[in-house]
Amino acid sequence: MKRYISIFCVVAAAFTLSLLAFRQDDEGYSSFKDRFLQLINQTRTRGCNCGGTWYPPAPPLVWNNQLEDAARGHAKYMARRNYFSHDSKDGRSMTTRIVQAGYQFKGWKSFMSGENIAFGQQTIEEVQAGWFKSEGHCKNLMNPGFKEVGVAEKDRFWVQDFGGRVPFSPEQQRLMKEGKLRLIQRD
Repeated sequence: MKRYISIFCVVAAAFTLSLLAFRQDDEGYSSFKDRFLQLINQTRTRGCNCGGTWYPPAPPLVWNNQLEDAARGHAKYMARRNYFSHDSKDGRSMTTRIVQAGYQFKGWKSFMSGENIAFGQQTIEEVQAGWFKSEGHCKNLMNPGFKEVGVAEKDRFWVQDFGGRVPFSPEQQRLMKEGKLRLIQRD
């Protein structure tokens, strides 16, 4: 009987430790997202210079898990292959990867996507500061057309994917349902 109680205690302790580890990882994950959003949105609410161009304040970005999935996939892909590029070696573009991760454009009035990548930075603060100092990366961060963001890091490969989708207005939706407004899809 004592043997069974000992085994039960070991199993219970292992289960409890795994739950604690999960909670810590989950909290770390939340703080990763929160820290990125905090740093981005601090600057977006103030406005900033990107190179020689002033960008006025922009609405805050919100986190999007599909964009995060696309960013994570590309960060892992670059880390595994030890290369650095917006284009995958298999020919996929940033937009293709974002759409494949589930961030769809069908059914939206407009759709846009963007991406920042970096390598070597060790902290969120370091990579964000670098992106804001780089004119092209800063323009993505300050673009008011981008509404959502997802970020990932793997072995110091950082990927930040942006998305901007605008829904049809209720009036436009009503007219489409009634057949009075037709969409023409461009290739």
